[in-house]
Amino acid sequence: MSSPAAAPPAPNNLKRIVAASLVGTTIEWYDFFLYGSAAALVFNKLFFPDSDPLVGTLLSFLTYAVGFAARPLGALVFGHFGDRLGRKKLLVLSLLLMGGATFAIGLLPTHATVGSAAPVLLTALRLVQGFALGGEWGGAVLLVSEHGDARRRGFWASWPQTGAPAGQLLATGVLSVLTAVLSDSAFASWGWRIPFLLSGVLVVVGLWIRLSVDESPVFRQALAQAESRRKEAPARAEQLPLVSVLRHHWRDVLVAMGARMAENISYYVITAFILVYATTAADVSKQTALNAVLIASAVHFAVIPAWGALSDRIGRRPVYLLGAVGIGLWMFPFFALVDTGAFGGLVLAVTVGLVLHGAMYAPQAAFFSEMFATRMRYSGASIGAQFASVAAGAPAPLIATALLADYDSSTPIALYVIAAALVTVVAVGVAQETRHRDLADGDPAGGDPARDGSMPGDGTPGIASGAATERARPSATDARTM
Repeated sequence: MSSPAAAPPAPNNLKRIVAASLVGTTIEWYDFFLYGSAAALVFNKLFFPDSDPLVGTLLSFLTYAVGFAARPLGALVFGHFGDRLGRKKLLVLSLLLMGGATFAIGLLPTHATVGSAAPVLLTALRLVQGFALGGEWGGAVLLVSEHGDARRRGFWASWPQTGAPAGQLLATGVLSVLTAVLSDSAFASWGWRIPFLLSGVLVVVGLWIRLSVDESPVFRQALAQAESRRKEAPARAEQLPLVSVLRHHWRDVLVAMGARMAENISYYVITAFILVYATTAADVSKQTALNAVLIASAVHFAVIPAWGALSDRIGRRPVYLLGAVGIGLWMFPFFALVDTGAFGGLVLAVTVGLVLHGAMYAPQAAFFSEMFATRMRYSGASIGAQFASVAAGAPAPLIATALLADYDSSTPIALYVIAAALVTVVAVGVAQETRHRDLADGDPAGGDPARDGSMPGDGTPGIASGAATERARPSATDARTM
């Protein structure tokens, strides 16, 4: 039987926890995506006005990529303290950092006012955004995963994932309204600041909700076990979470990184680069492109929980592989539809792309959470996810824009995404299924975690080293439902 500490919470409590994670991730992604959309639409003129328009866009996307470079550092710092102090405290801090940086971007002077200092300040605030987001994702999905039960973990853990399309929907929606009601000159002069300043209001709401939830019971249980071991053997030092992850879960980190390649690259090509491609190569207006992304993001939001629920029934890997293969096959039709210049074609292209992306993104939260032991789970999930973003999402709009500039064709861009899909298929293909994992389990091998170097109270090996044990032993929750 599961221990009381690991028992599923009451439905109302679980819904409040899901709501707290969803609201927080929505605000974080709103802030992050708002920058990406502004980089594609106006930052090239406001902060890099002396460059050729396409070169200015490249420079604008370069500052966009800088935010990704800071995400691994955020994963390391937030993961370390999240595994030591708890998930909730670090989630509050990440929300404050992200919201503060975004609000400050709305107050920035442009190149016309302070010259070269403007892009420097913009880059510094982008670094803060990336640092905060690097710590946000892991904590948000773990808070839900560790409160829920194994039977529906894929469904419940997918809700924080909907924060990405919700944030995209909110950011694109605000920009779409502003570009519709303001002239181009008014938007470039002061209108672009409004959505950044709105972040301050959103952060207050997010903090109010996030502060109302309890710490993860699985983490509290593991922490209590660690304290008990420390009292019994005070001379034994507890390894740092990062050291434990790299020692016991390095294969899982590589799997997570590979799994992120197609998911991350395809998303930023479909939602950020498309604003450049549609308005330059396909001669589509900014408003039309934004509206297409807006509609597709709404569909994306709706399908993610459905994909998460499906992963509870057939497994994380099948759903993830379906998305990876599908996104690779969709790339050439995607650009063909955009090239028509028709609004319907553009909506269909982006919507199908995001639906296939959702098949990867939805099970990712539960999949990555189930790979790692409790006292190193925040570090492991964050490192696997965020280190991959440096090679995947960070340069994706930059690479796609450079390929368009060099070849004046969408073919190299489609091949770029297809190559990423192949990497993800291989990574997920060699991984083991994790959906029966009980996150509160201790060391299934029966070893001494203090002796072998794993974290006290939870020495569970990852899917690469303990998969056979996990397959042979369904969770207590699943056993009750068989």
